[in-house]
Amino acid sequence: MSDERLQTNLLGIAMKTPVLTASGTFGFGEEFKDFVDLSRLGGVMVKGTTLLPRRGNDGVRITETPKGMLNCIGLENPGVEHFLEETLPRIQQYGMNVIVNISGSTAEEYGKLAELLDVPGVAAIELNVSCPNVKEGGIVFGTDPEAAAAVVCEAKAHTKKPVILKLSPNVTDIVAMARAVEAAGADAVSLINTLLGMEIDINRFRPVLGNITGGLSGPCVKPVAVRMVWQVAQAVRIPIIGMGGIASAEDAVEFFLAGASAVAVGTANFTDPEITMKICDGLAAYLAEHGFSSIEEIVGKANPGFLGFRNDVQKG
Repeated sequence: MSDERLQTNLLGIAMKTPVLTASGTFGFGEEFKDFVDLSRLGGVMVKGTTLLPRRGNDGVRITETPKGMLNCIGLENPGVEHFLEETLPRIQQYGMNVIVNISGSTAEEYGKLAELLDVPGVAAIELNVSCPNVKEGGIVFGTDPEAAAAVVCEAKAHTKKPVILKLSPNVTDIVAMARAVEAAGADAVSLINTLLGMEIDINRFRPVLGNITGGLSGPCVKPVAVRMVWQVAQAVRIPIIGMGGIASAEDAVEFFLAGASAVAVGTANFTDPEITMKICDGLAAYLAEHGFSSIEEIVGKANPGFLGFRNDVQKG
């Protein structure tokens, strides 16, 4: 099925479709090359990257929950040097937009990572702020507007790449967070990251996960994610990448109608490695069925308070 209606340009990045993959659920993209046309995706948000290699958490890292999963991987990754020297040159052959998700324990670490990743082959940087700020006594960057804004400022000062801030749902006021990072210069926001949760083994009388708590994702979080995208779309003018429980084209449409300019698919990749292609086909069919000529026409269509950012659609 033709994707002409789905072609878009987000943050200056030409995309064949507005469907991306969420960091931590799709590896570095190459792991899915036998199932997905990687160049057809709007972008691949690659596995979270840190300054130094990380081995991740000990014990059980993933457990299935009703309509979802909990994970506490612990940012296991080979580090930015390995990514730049070995992974990035290798995955460039697939013609995909590479968006690098980065994490740090200080604002300065985010700046250093952004500077190192300001290279050809990287389309944008996504800031994962669901990490503790060691300089501030362990406060999580993503739960404090000032801390999140500081990370954005530091990253923007060290890269010319578009900077996307990934918003955590584990806050009282998601709108305050979005406004703070927009004011700090974020080029876009992505939401939502995982919800904090846990599961207890009732026969062993202890938490299932080795880290005790983990991030809840999957279809069970979709109503929360749609609600937060709806609220943020009424508060900021920068683009929104919606994510959280998307497992079908219909799910994706909800996010666009709420105000997202693009969507990212996460947990569903584990249950169906071809799901992103099915969602792309389903979106094209939906637009045709309802008489829309572009994805832009449905962005914010159901949200009366939508502030007005829509993608520049490029056809041809």
